Amino acid sequence: MEIEEDAEDEKGIEESSTSHRPGLQNDLMDLDLNLPAEEAQNEIQFQYHPQFNAKFLEIQTENVQLVHNRAHDVFSNLIVLDEEDLHETAFPDHPRFSGRFPENQTENNLMMRYTTEEKGKAKIDDYQVLIDTNDGKTIIILDSDDGEEEIENQGTDNLNLNLGLEQNVDFMELDLFNDGVRDNTEPVEVVPPEVLARRAWHLEWEKQGRVQTARRLALPEEQSDDEPQEKKLLPRENHDETSESPFSIAMESIKKRNSIRKPQLKWVPKNNKGSSNIKRRNIPSLLELSLNALAENSEAIVSLKLVPDSLRHKLSQRVCDSRKMDAQFFELLTRESPTEIRVKNSSQITEEELTRIFLNCDTQKLTVLQLDLCGQCVPDHVLGNTIARSQGSLPSLLTISLRGAYRLTDDGLPSIGVSAPVLQSISLTQCSFLTFRSINLVKFYFESSLRELCIDYCGNIDAMRILPALKEIKHLEVLSVAGIETVSDDFVVGTVEAIGRNLKELVFANCVALTDISVKLIGENCSKLYSLDLSYLDKLTDSALKYLANGGCSIRKLNLWHNRFSDEAIAAFLEVSGQSLHELSLNNVRMVGINTAISIAKYSKNLSTLDLSWCRKLSDEALGSIVDSCESLRLLKLFGCSQITNVFLEGHSNSLVQIVGLKTTPFLGHLDSTQIQEAPLRYPPSPDHQNLDQPDS
Repeated sequence: MEIEEDAEDEKGIEESSTSHRPGLQNDLMDLDLNLPAEEAQNEIQFQYHPQFNAKFLEIQTENVQLVHNRAHDVFSNLIVLDEEDLHETAFPDHPRFSGRFPENQTENNLMMRYTTEEKGKAKIDDYQVLIDTNDGKTIIILDSDDGEEEIENQGTDNLNLNLGLEQNVDFMELDLFNDGVRDNTEPVEVVPPEVLARRAWHLEWEKQGRVQTARRLALPEEQSDDEPQEKKLLPRENHDETSESPFSIAMESIKKRNSIRKPQLKWVPKNNKGSSNIKRRNIPSLLELSLNALAENSEAIVSLKLVPDSLRHKLSQRVCDSRKMDAQFFELLTRESPTEIRVKNSSQITEEELTRIFLNCDTQKLTVLQLDLCGQCVPDHVLGNTIARSQGSLPSLLTISLRGAYRLTDDGLPSIGVSAPVLQSISLTQCSFLTFRSINLVKFYFESSLRELCIDYCGNIDAMRILPALKEIKHLEVLSVAGIETVSDDFVVGTVEAIGRNLKELVFANCVALTDISVKLIGENCSKLYSLDLSYLDKLTDSALKYLANGGCSIRKLNLWHNRFSDEAIAAFLEVSGQSLHELSLNNVRMVGINTAISIAKYSKNLSTLDLSWCRKLSDEALGSIVDSCESLRLLKLFGCSQITNVFLEGHSNSLVQIVGLKTTPFLGHLDSTQIQEAPLRYPPSPDHQNLDQPDS
């Protein structure tokens, strides 16, 4: 009986599949059934279906696949769990397809026509989840801004999804994961209510995340309403004292002056001296010519005996600039029991060459060891076995610089502590493998002697975890932590309150989390501060300059690169504290204008180096007044100041100033006259506390 029923079912399927196509049954009768299965399928494009265990003709495969693809696009966010008869959706004589196949169409031009909505081109705004319940009802959850809606319907045919469309949408039984017709024999999946709630919550969470991300990307400089406002406890101020402070008085005076009339500078070009001064400044000295010639022919030098350390250093710098620092020249620097070895680019020296050279070097008198960009040649084992090879092997070493030693880890530092007992200056800039343990080791070995510590751009060092160690280094004078993202106001406050009375140089460039609170504590606690770097700190406001001016620090070198200070605030600060400045950098401080120029010309006459690059609000008259008033000025940087003309270049009267950065001036010509630090320490322990970083006049 079962065999007969199966035969009748197969016969009914065959008749239904060919009834709408005239002549198709005759074509099937003419087929050679003795052909192999693969050839037969290729000839008439049969498709094997597992449910019916029969071969039926694939009628216009492109059209059927189009139905599946369009339905998949429209309902990509729907989970359809209702099952219907596959036979009804697989054949075009199903009621859903009625009227779509005209009788006059032949099997060659048989096409199914769809409306725009049926093709899946309608817009779906929100998320939908479609499930079946145990009672046979279909529930649709619409995730929208107004909340969740549940729509119940007894069936899935012609169900209005309320997707922002005013037409009914047909549901087809499609396997959305396989892009095909689903096998009707699979069991119906029943989704528990808690799973449904979790899915709805997850969809809402994703949507809110996308909304917040879009707002943040659209307005990067403004805080989104959804983001919590960062609450910081600002330092309390005595408003009476603040209003009577020198900075506030200067600020009010500048604003009052600007309200009366627009400030102007009276400067008359002196055309008789300008052009001749430019030509005279471009003539190199005999010493520069000699050093350049030696650097270009460094491979021919056989000895540096009796050459002073200062000339060795200058020659080494030029050889490194020309990228000729190889093992042969490096060995010349290590002969004859040297007192200083300064190499600012040792990237071309290999590990084997460095080991061989240092094993033959007498380091008993060595006071300065600079091996910058030594990542290739200075791993832990080379540092411990060659440079610091034994206890007390570097008895006179005061300064060591291993900038860019990217293979150096915490395990290599104990060898330095054992071999150099009197070390006072350590530079470990860009040693990316170092952690807070390295600073603990530095404190352990050099707590009583260390004066200078540079750990710029050591990304694995956590600032708050090194704070306890820094508090115990009581004689620390130079601290450079540029580019460490974990440096915060708490770190700065803890550091300056503990050791601020001895600090002479602080570098916080690119420590983007710092605010005005840090500057206020620096001004109050660092009375001996000579150099301060606050570059690229976007959170600083004009109040930072107020705290710095009212703090009483006699700063000689101030770097304010790429900050948002106003022209009036900078002018007021210079009016109060400009007399002590020797070096000032306002590079890319876009608001710098006429008020700053007036204050520099009037109150900062001791400047020797001034950087006004990308300050495009300054005119020829403003720069001419600055250069003529500041007779000590020796270097002026004007990169990016395209508004400056020859009126200033040929009209100023300062014959000693060197101007770089403009089209008519030598590019990077100032590098030949940059100072080279000849002493082991930046601030030697002497009563006058002279800053050796200042340019020579």
